[in-house]
Amino acid sequence: MPKSAASASVKESAPSGGGSRLWGGVLLVLMIALALGLRLPRLGARPMHADESVHALKFVTLLEQGKYTYDPNEFHGPTLYYFTLPVVRLRGERTSAQVTEATLRLTPLLFGMGLILLLPLASGGLGRGALLGAGALLAVSPAMVYYSRYYIHELLLVVFTWVAIGAGWQYLRVRRLGWMLLAGAALGLMHATKETFVFNLAAAAAAGAGAWLWGRWRPPETIPAGGRSSRRPAKHLALGVLLAAAVSVLFFSSFFTHEKGVWQGPLDSLRAYLPWIQRAGGESPHVHPWYFYLERLGWWHRPEGPVFTELFVLALAGIGMTTGFRRRVPGGGDVRFVRFLTLYTLALTAIYSVIAYKTPWCLLGFYHGMILLAGVGGATLWRAVRSFAGRAALAGVLLAGGLHLTVEARRAAFVYAASPKNPWVYAHTSPDLLRLVRRVLGMAAHHPHPDQMVVKVMCPGGDYWPLPWYFRTLSHVGYYAAVPEDPFADAVVAGSRIAPPLDDLSNKKWIMAGYYEQRPKVFVTLYARFALWKDYIESLPPPDEGEE
Repeated sequence: MPKSAASASVKESAPSGGGSRLWGGVLLVLMIALALGLRLPRLGARPMHADESVHALKFVTLLEQGKYTYDPNEFHGPTLYYFTLPVVRLRGERTSAQVTEATLRLTPLLFGMGLILLLPLASGGLGRGALLGAGALLAVSPAMVYYSRYYIHELLLVVFTWVAIGAGWQYLRVRRLGWMLLAGAALGLMHATKETFVFNLAAAAAAGAGAWLWGRWRPPETIPAGGRSSRRPAKHLALGVLLAAAVSVLFFSSFFTHEKGVWQGPLDSLRAYLPWIQRAGGESPHVHPWYFYLERLGWWHRPEGPVFTELFVLALAGIGMTTGFRRRVPGGGDVRFVRFLTLYTLALTAIYSVIAYKTPWCLLGFYHGMILLAGVGGATLWRAVRSFAGRAALAGVLLAGGLHLTVEARRAAFVYAASPKNPWVYAHTSPDLLRLVRRVLGMAAHHPHPDQMVVKVMCPGGDYWPLPWYFRTLSHVGYYAAVPEDPFADAVVAGSRIAPPLDDLSNKKWIMAGYYEQRPKVFVTLYARFALWKDYIESLPPPDEGEE
């Protein structure tokens, strides 16, 4: 490329001065405010999903006893629990009874916000306009909003993966050891978060190879690489890998407090892949067709519910992908980074689509890539339209798309937070179960010795979650996969298919106190000792004033 042309390209993409930076700062503040407005309110209102409740109880064990032991068969890695500790302590919560659902969900919320704040890791790669566009879409994406309010590992994995990719990109630009060390630390955190990090590594390796082969086949890129302050990439890579291993061992060894020795946790993290491979191959109730994720993103409509769609993001992402195979990225971006991100996103989408095991939150990894590419797509469209009228029309379309996503995000987070009409709700606890919880805890409050009230929960296959979380303040609760020999207790919660007729067996000393939906099409029955139930019912305010 002639020197004059390169100079013109640089001038065209150069910042316009302080005014440009000011407007960028204003937009960033607005994005953060909007993202918080969609994520923070009523954080504890939605009932706990079974998975959330399992993680919550594992966390309170760490909080109260200082113990964590990695289980290679279930539950994923330790980072979720250890990163929750400072949040809970800052809130002044010290016991399981004090810890609330809202406090627990602050951890994924903070990581969801981190995806916006960490966008500068792509500086020099995506371009300024693309970064702003991606930030806006991250703020209002219904999927991102919903799972930023969900106490599971997925958003932590997305953030650590993005840090690894962004730091790796910055290292390639300037070859400074600090960036490689940051990438290595992020890689170790990825491993300590979720076993599926290997899919991200495989997708990144495939994308790197594809981008390199494309560069070998096509003429040299028009945008040169950044500076080179070091010529020791092999040494830097070795140090990054060592740091990744050290971070992983630190977490899996429970910070060197593992009850079976320092190396038991790290070794279990490798053994974990046998059961997870079996699940990925179809040995799981969560087996779905290849289009499972795309259906939820593209068009989701259930009877009497609204249409949920993020086609706006998918369309912009498609445009952004084509930019990666052109000669220039608008706004000072680098075509090589966009190309890598395109190949990475496509590879990760293919991996998750082919695997039989599917849960909707697993799409966050590749959907994050799509959102980044959608930012590139929006910037590309803006550059392609030159006239004032055209840009005014395009601005209207982009604003309408963003507003539509905002409305959907609000519906997903609040109106349909636990409804199957929401594409991001999956085997979720019904709000009706909280009615049962209130009644059992209300009975405990009227027991002559509340700390001695006995509750027995019996559900087929041990399918009683999230009740162990909600009954965590009760000292005498037993959980059974079938009806025990002695089914009687002060309160009995039984799956509707195996519920024993306690009111008949006990000569009416026990009473059936209603059916409750545990989750869609799954019901439980509450039996209560008649005298205790009577005391509880008589304590309630009149029906028009109370919840009952």
